[in-house]
Parts: sequence; C-alpha cells; structure tokens
Amino acid sequence: MRYKSVLLKVSGEALMGSQGFGIDVAVVDRIASDIRQAQDLGVRISVVIGGGNIFRGVAVASKGGDRVTGDHMGMLATVINALALRTSLTKIGVDAIVLSAIAMPEICDSFSQRAALAHAEAGRVVIFAGGTGNPFFTTDSAAALRAAEMGAEALFKGTQVDGIYSADPKTTPDAERFETLTHDEVLQKGLAVMDIAAVALARENRIPIVVFSIHEAGEFARILNGQGRATIVSD
Repeated sequence: MRYKSVLLKVSGEALMGSQGFGIDVAVVDRIASDIRQAQDLGVRISVVIGGGNIFRGVAVASKGGDRVTGDHMGMLATVINALALRTSLTKIGVDAIVLSAIAMPEICDSFSQRAALAHAEAGRVVIFAGGTGNPFFTTDSAAALRAAEMGAEALFKGTQVDGIYSADPKTTPDAERFETLTHDEVLQKGLAVMDIAAVALARENRIPIVVFSIHEAGEFARILNGQGRATIVSD
C-alpha cells in the first residue's frame, strides 16, 4: 500500500454528474463506493468537499457584491454536499461524520483537530465541511490545511481529467500530460490544478499531491495499490 492515511479532495462540480446544477445522487453513491473500497484496503480516509455545484462566493463579488458574504454562502454549499456524501456512505455501511468549520450544532459537529483525529482513530471517514471557516480561502486550501492537521501521507485531488496537463486537454488536444512534478514546478509553470496557497502549504508540510480522475470508478483504490493513472506532485 502506497499510503496509509490520505485526504481526498472532491470538487462540488464532481457531484453534478451530467446535470448543470445540484447533486446527482447516483454520482455521490459511486464516489462513496470508491471511498469504501479504499477504506477496505486499510487506509484511513478523510474528505474535503467543495461547493461549486451549488454556489461560488466569487460569483457574488464578480457582480459587485460583498465577497465575504459570498464566501459564507459558498461554505454553506459545502455543508450540503458533505451531508449528501455522509448519507451515501451510511447507506453502504460506512461510518462517517461531518465536521464543519462553521458551527452548526443542529446539523453536524464542529471541527477541531482533536475531534477529527479521534474519529479517524475510531475508523470513521471524516468529512470536512465549511472550507477553512474563513473567507478568501478556497476549499483547495482547506484540503491542504486539513491534510496537514490530520497527518495525511498524501492529498488526493479528484478532478475531471486523469492527471495534470500543460493546458485543458478538453480544449487543447495536444496538451502535455505530466506523470510527476515537484511542488515548485507546479507553481513555476502556473499549472491550475490547485490554487497557489494550497500547493505552497502542501510543499511546506511535505505532502504529496496525487491528481486523478474522480469519474473513473475504482480509480482511487487502484492508485492506493500502486496502479491506476495519476500525476504525483512531490519533492
């Protein structure tokens, strides 16, 4: 097994499936199944989930609104997605808990590192919602932060494609695909796999970033087994 403890970053857009908005329950169920496969390998799994399928805070700011309020709205979207993922995991017998960076005691538990580590030690999948709890930070940054706090051996970034490319392969068919990169190369080349703060935080904490397609069923477990197709960012 390549890693024993990992954090999986799932974008909100991944939950839409072929829909233009919202949550496709079949897609969430399939991602939950992938997480269960990985957990069955003996890997400790935690998850950070985005909210772009429901709302993006920058959308408010781009139209002259208050960015802070917009980001708070985006944080609420991540909570909705986290609850959906927990529901899908529970349906297949996986014990999971949602910890929110924004206190919502009637809906889910609040985040603390001590609580998160205790739940992980108890064998639960820990789903982090609410981003970092602060405006102006993306859920990518939240993923790098939580990976460091959980002592994760790698940060898995589930994307729309099977790795990091020099350009969007959907619009640039001859884009170069990278098998391996360093954190510095990602920053220097301006590769848009994660935001700068997230990559820098992962670099400072020596956390590899594994970029793979979230749409390939079973790929998460295959990569953990040293197979599959992904780009690995490490120093």
